[in-house]
Amino acid sequence: MNVLDALAVFAAGVAAGGINTIVGSGSLITFPTMLALGYVPVVANVSNNIGLVMGSVTGAYGYREELKGQRERLVRLGSASLVGALVGAVLLLGLPAGAFQVIVPVLIVIALVLVVVQPRLQAWTLSRRDGEGRAHGGPWLWMGVLLAGVYGGYFGAAQGIVLIALLGIALDDDLQRVNAAKNVLSAVVNGSAAIVFIGMWLFADTRIDWLAVLLIAAGSILGGLAGARVGRRIPPLVLRGVIVAVGLVAIANLLL
Repeated sequence: MNVLDALAVFAAGVAAGGINTIVGSGSLITFPTMLALGYVPVVANVSNNIGLVMGSVTGAYGYREELKGQRERLVRLGSASLVGALVGAVLLLGLPAGAFQVIVPVLIVIALVLVVVQPRLQAWTLSRRDGEGRAHGGPWLWMGVLLAGVYGGYFGAAQGIVLIALLGIALDDDLQRVNAAKNVLSAVVNGSAAIVFIGMWLFADTRIDWLAVLLIAAGSILGGLAGARVGRRIPPLVLRGVIVAVGLVAIANLLL
């Protein structure tokens, strides 16, 4: 990796950290950047995932005010993210690289539709839930977060959009607090998958480019902090529009 390549990876990390914090799908910047620089897909995906962990953590830290009062909810849903991420990471190392290429764009389209209709669906869903369901989303949300964790551990691009759609519908809360919870769950997914990848690197010769990891990590830390400052000031309606716009770009990138 020459100096220009290193700068490109670092800049992609900054952009991905910011986009992940505000919406999700930052991997659609870093992952294609690494492919363009000649990395094979699995090495790019694994290195990208590990590098973005710190950006997820700083993004969640930036939303710490919105996270107040959500501890019990996040512990419950975080267990689903943890289990799902471990399953997804194992699938990444064991399945063909193109296994999810068909369903990922479809999943994002469904998530975007859910984001658009979220206020009405949320009102309808919450009117049929008991108090526990209103606070934590109930067993269906736990299962949805688990499946989102599987997807995030496998690839991760646009997992934030999927999580926002699920949380926004199932929880009786405003979109900024939902986004804060999304950042924590994304950090759990990325961190859990990274532990699997590092373990496989230590014991099973899985390839990781540690220079790319460090560059993406450094960039995503800055991007995560900046993204939190911007994202917390965006009104819910505008934030919903940003989510849809980023999701459409994500679909176009995946299809092309």
